[in-house]
Amino acid sequence: MSTATLVRDASAGNGKSLRSPESMTNGTNPLAGTVFTETLRGVRCVRLSVLTDETTSPERQREADDLVAAALGIDFGQDGTLREAVDLDVSASKTSPFDRPQLGKWLADPGSFDALVWWRFDRAIRSMGHMHELASWARKHRKVLVFAEGIGGGRLVFDFRNPMDPMAELQMLMLAFAAQVESQSISDRVTGAQAAIRTMPLRWRGGGRPPFGYMPAPMPEEHGGKGWTLIPDPDAVNVIERIVRELLEGKSLSAIATGLNADGVLSPRDYWANKMGRERGGKTGGAKGQSVVRTEFKWTPAVLARLLRSETLLGWKMHKGKPVRNENGNPIMCTESPILTREEFDQIGSILDGRTKSWCNERTDSNALQLGVIHCTGCGGRMYLNPQNTTRNHPNYGCGHHARGVKCPAPVYIRADWADEYVSTEFLRQAGPISVTRIIEIPGYDPQPEIEATSAELEEHYEEKREQKSVTAMTIWKKRRDALDSRLTELESREKTEPQRIVTATGRTYADEWADADTEGRRRMLVDAGVRLDVRKGTRGGWRTLDPQRVEFSISGELDAPIEELAGISQALDSEARGDIPTPRSKVRLAASAAA
Repeated sequence: MSTATLVRDASAGNGKSLRSPESMTNGTNPLAGTVFTETLRGVRCVRLSVLTDETTSPERQREADDLVAAALGIDFGQDGTLREAVDLDVSASKTSPFDRPQLGKWLADPGSFDALVWWRFDRAIRSMGHMHELASWARKHRKVLVFAEGIGGGRLVFDFRNPMDPMAELQMLMLAFAAQVESQSISDRVTGAQAAIRTMPLRWRGGGRPPFGYMPAPMPEEHGGKGWTLIPDPDAVNVIERIVRELLEGKSLSAIATGLNADGVLSPRDYWANKMGRERGGKTGGAKGQSVVRTEFKWTPAVLARLLRSETLLGWKMHKGKPVRNENGNPIMCTESPILTREEFDQIGSILDGRTKSWCNERTDSNALQLGVIHCTGCGGRMYLNPQNTTRNHPNYGCGHHARGVKCPAPVYIRADWADEYVSTEFLRQAGPISVTRIIEIPGYDPQPEIEATSAELEEHYEEKREQKSVTAMTIWKKRRDALDSRLTELESREKTEPQRIVTATGRTYADEWADADTEGRRRMLVDAGVRLDVRKGTRGGWRTLDPQRVEFSISGELDAPIEELAGISQALDSEARGDIPTPRSKVRLAASAAA
């Protein structure tokens, strides 16, 4: 590519009309007043570290870029051919130009433009390493880098189209050094400011991704009107409400995650990227020292558990995984409108704790109707569906002793369709006519979970005591110790209130629910009802059909009493149908129908 001739604007005042590329080798950088004799294809570059920063808004940056482009004869295109890279909420200190969502795409396609235009130097880089990387790229591909406002306010133009001129890169590196020093100074100021903001009730720092369920909003006038706070994000709150509702209905975290992904509900990380107009997905941890790039992030049981156990749902400010507390040890709030109450949060935590103990319910194999139901009599352990291990081309259930690391004296295998049909028939025969009820839990309040969490925080704080060397550090340590102790004292003074259980009829039977449920829903019904199927070794010739002598079906749990009553009623009705009429003046008392 030939180097364009540079023409000095009349405002430069030096009387020269032309400036050749060779004259650039004297170390003078073309500054204000330079224009190009040919129209260059430019890319307008906009970047913000903090979305709420009005002093460096995208509109202001675009205006500055347009002015300098018009003065230099650079064209950005328009409408469908507009060349622009807008990276919002992206730090120049932490993110290389090549790793930024939009600018990175343009840099990967150098043949589609001639010049990059920024408002100021710090909109492009704040690191010497990043600037060296960008300058090397510009020299290799012979590009022009333009800054509308440089040092002292004048524009800076670095023309790398002459590969024999090293001065542009040298000058950029010198300016990058100043930018890096400034960046460190800014980082120190920001760190100090954020530490101060963390102690301010309801105040949000303004930058970065907020906790899922919330979004930044201007601080209300009644609270000073300065800065930003958090308010519930209606769309995200709807997702959280769905998750909690399905959890209370008995669904496993795996089933909830599967449903969210199937319905296209964005995970927290992708939700925020979508809200900010960025591409979904990104880098995530892989093997040690490696990273994995994903096109999108899915809901998983771990993501759900982390979300539901986060105290941000209570409106608490968190820092490095711990609550931010005031001088009395009370959590500092980041919002006026928490998503959950303490009672609701503890109820969810209690359910999750119970699911952790019952790990088999978190399996994702939804094709196994009897996961957690069917057992081997040889060792008493659970049996699992083996789609690959077949009996005459039919999947089977097999003893899982190998997975448990134990030896079964008589491992059992049985055709899955036989076992599933038998369990379904027996369950519907015994429990099908019984009415289904719904239990509404009205949470009480127990301060004990928060007492335990605060106590653990205090114990961890005591372990850090030996690390304090100075008097100042020890004073800060004691202040936090006293705050945690005050919080514990206040929590211990609170009374515990018991939860309430309200049982309501649904007007449907277990047979109705079974007919409408999928495999996962039916498995949940069996597990909740306490169904168990024990399987023994088969006999010769037992491959043709299921031998009922091999299996033992049982139900143990809340359905015991209704099933017993239903069986008594059926027996009495059978006796009446056979003509077993009581003698005169004798009485037959029938138990009240649970299904009625």
